[in-house]
Amino acid sequence: MVRVVDLLQYLLEERGSDLLVKVGSPPCIRRNGRLERTSLDSMDSGAIEQLAVELLDETKAAEFQALGETDLAHSVPGLGRFRVNVFRQRGSVSLAIRRVVPGAPAINDLGVPPIVADLAGCRDGLILVSGPFASGKTTTASAMLDHINASQSCHIITIEDPIEVLHADRMAVVSQREVGADTPDVAEALRRVARQDADVIFVSDLPDAAAVSEALSAAASGRLVIAIVNALTATDTLASLIDRFEPHQQIPVRKVLGRVLRGVICQRLVARADGRGRVAVVESLVGTHKVKDAIINDADPAVLERLMAEGDYHGMATFDQALLQLYTDEYITLDEALDRSAQPDEFRISVQQAGLATLR
Repeated sequence: MVRVVDLLQYLLEERGSDLLVKVGSPPCIRRNGRLERTSLDSMDSGAIEQLAVELLDETKAAEFQALGETDLAHSVPGLGRFRVNVFRQRGSVSLAIRRVVPGAPAINDLGVPPIVADLAGCRDGLILVSGPFASGKTTTASAMLDHINASQSCHIITIEDPIEVLHADRMAVVSQREVGADTPDVAEALRRVARQDADVIFVSDLPDAAAVSEALSAAASGRLVIAIVNALTATDTLASLIDRFEPHQQIPVRKVLGRVLRGVICQRLVARADGRGRVAVVESLVGTHKVKDAIINDADPAVLERLMAEGDYHGMATFDQALLQLYTDEYITLDEALDRSAQPDEFRISVQQAGLATLR
């Protein structure tokens, strides 16, 4: 019978990032963002349920029974650390396994723009790291934490669900708390940070209004808060936080958000021109006075888009501007850039104006 360790070994040997296991179909592996069927045999419900038994402790098993899904971190000596989601579909158990790259990468090795390191140097306020599913958000946020850890004498507290990257103390002292194991929920953990002498707080998710409110309060109290948000654009990132609140609560939330925001880093991964994996396209919104005023006054998202487009002096860039820079630097092909662009016709014009390529 197939064991969990066999699947993890296969994932590493095949250089995949994710493995999906469901009843009646061969497991699928994701390489460089593309999902492919494997040559592995399909498994029946009993075999997959046995895999779940291997993975789930008593607490996670109870959560799975109650909710039909649960997240966990799974470590195997010699293989590494993995993030696993166990969930039900069509009444049967399925697994989504993701490989966690050991250690935090250096910011300079990610190929992200300098604004990411600049924001990591802030001593207070709120930094949002966003993007769609599997866009490298956790990697970028971990690199920012590692940058702080290596350069500042401070206390970093992380609130994660689950813990993915382990951070050893360097110049900083790092305390990593896992939701469900070390704290009941994100909001409660954020309420306690003042008593835990935190200088920097990292939150892997802001699941509800209570968590957002506590994160804003922590940032307003003089701490640096770095939080991950699932969103497609920088403006969507801000809207998703505000929309967690009832309409009558949104005006004060906007005021605090506008006051404490340092920046939004929103990224996606696109295929490299040389075929060696993917590279991050980073849309960046910096909390300048004009940006803060726009947030507080509930300006149209187009206003923030314009400020981003015109804010290169402050390190800002729209998604399409970031794409154009990657194409200019020959990291990506024109076809890839056009395929990923939000406005491909305008992107073609920008390429033509820059004299970068013969359009086709």
